[in-house]
Amino acid sequence: MISFEFPVTERTRTLLRLEQLYDRLAYFLGKDHALDHHAALLVLFELLETASRADLKADLLQELERQKQVLEALRENPNVAEDSLDKVLDEIEVSSSQLLGVTGKFGQHLRENEWLMAIKQRAGIPGGTCQFDLPSYYLWQQKPAEERRRDMRRWAAPLMPTAEAARILLHLLRDSGKTHHYVARNGAFQQMSGGKVVQMICIAYDPALNVLPELSANKYAINVRFVSAVTGESRPRQTESDVEFTLTNCKF
Repeated sequence: MISFEFPVTERTRTLLRLEQLYDRLAYFLGKDHALDHHAALLVLFELLETASRADLKADLLQELERQKQVLEALRENPNVAEDSLDKVLDEIEVSSSQLLGVTGKFGQHLRENEWLMAIKQRAGIPGGTCQFDLPSYYLWQQKPAEERRRDMRRWAAPLMPTAEAARILLHLLRDSGKTHHYVARNGAFQQMSGGKVVQMICIAYDPALNVLPELSANKYAINVRFVSAVTGESRPRQTESDVEFTLTNCKF
């Protein structure tokens, strides 16, 4: 099965983007080649742009607190494992404390680093980070891998509380999902929402069908359309075949 996650709210969209960026950062930091660490540095610059919203920290703290209150109310539920509940609550508490400890604007320490900002500016130009453009950056790339990695981790450290908050919230969101099996007749499916609002919708199906899902959703209806997964210049067309799939509604 292949699964596609569709954010319905702007907050969820931001969380998914942060998750993808932090995953890429961890992957490239784990490598040793200078080109891998160049890719990791570009991810840092992407994070700087993605998470620079002034209200992001407040949004994350607000949602963590809301989830804490919801989970605290489950203590009397005999169907909830107390150990697991305590573990999640502890993670939320630690994450909130770390976020509160972050002062100033997200990534401000990067913006104040003239050397990094010079690289960021040149990185926006195709081929703009050649050794003759940025000789000091080229010199840094010749350092041992572990030394470069230490620098990268030092630059990334103030950004990591945001990564942990996003991880916790997406974990809770995905765990809230309720999955149902459906068939999209001739590639089309519609379900009335009845005024219910969800944060994310997940669609999973057999990748051998060679189709792609398109989704639109609001508080009134969910519409899913499966189109042919063609490459090249052809415009994708809705498949004429029936498509069996699962739909998962995720809501805090």
